[in-house]
Amino acid sequence: MKEGKVSYKVTKNVGIIEFYHPAHNALPSEVLDQLARTIDEAGDDPEARVIVLQSAGDRTFCAGASFDELVAIENETTGKAFFMGFAKVINACRKCPKLIIGRVQGKAVGGGVGVASAVDYCIASKFASIKLSELAIGIGPFVVGPAVERKIGTSAFSQLSINAKEWRTATWAQEKGLFYEVFDNNKQVDQYVMHLADTLAEMNPEAMTALKKTIWSGTDHWDDLLEERAAMSGRLVLSDFTRDAIASFKSKS
Repeated sequence: MKEGKVSYKVTKNVGIIEFYHPAHNALPSEVLDQLARTIDEAGDDPEARVIVLQSAGDRTFCAGASFDELVAIENETTGKAFFMGFAKVINACRKCPKLIIGRVQGKAVGGGVGVASAVDYCIASKFASIKLSELAIGIGPFVVGPAVERKIGTSAFSQLSINAKEWRTATWAQEKGLFYEVFDNNKQVDQYVMHLADTLAEMNPEAMTALKKTIWSGTDHWDDLLEERAAMSGRLVLSDFTRDAIASFKSKS
């Protein structure tokens, strides 16, 4: 990949997946595809008993969709294909037979909130503010919505979705159930992530797989649901409103 990368390593039965992109860890199609494939790979790896999903850098976990790629979408087919990248990552997390710990060291926007919602246990720093900004650019958090709503409930999801320009603090996200632990700095985050991962790596893999299935019960229809949502977003991204909104945002950044 010309920009961005996904890496995977296993240390003491803990599989660590890390993604990176120079634009605040945004997720263009190539990174999304590689991330979904890597989650599948880690799920099949007998050396990894538990997985940690994280991004590189200090203050931004994930800026969500790549605006450069959004403005380049020319038709509904390519639009749906782009948003299917997020659907594949969410479904890969959902179907992975191993528990996934999320490390959220900084801000998460849009698809980044979706990724944080798709892991099984999320640990964050106090700098991990969140925002679902999709409505502000004329789309809506349709693909990530099922994962976010499942984690924080309909009321909190509605607040995030409707008030699309307002950041919510890491404390708010913890209160709503997205983050389970929030720490003052990334050193503490890393220490707790590895403590939990090492603890889980010593537990019965069969029991953890059974627990994972139980936690995600009732989501078997998500393959079809997220594809429908991707098509919806793929249509909306072609609107003049969305193109103007993205152009305006890029001119200010």
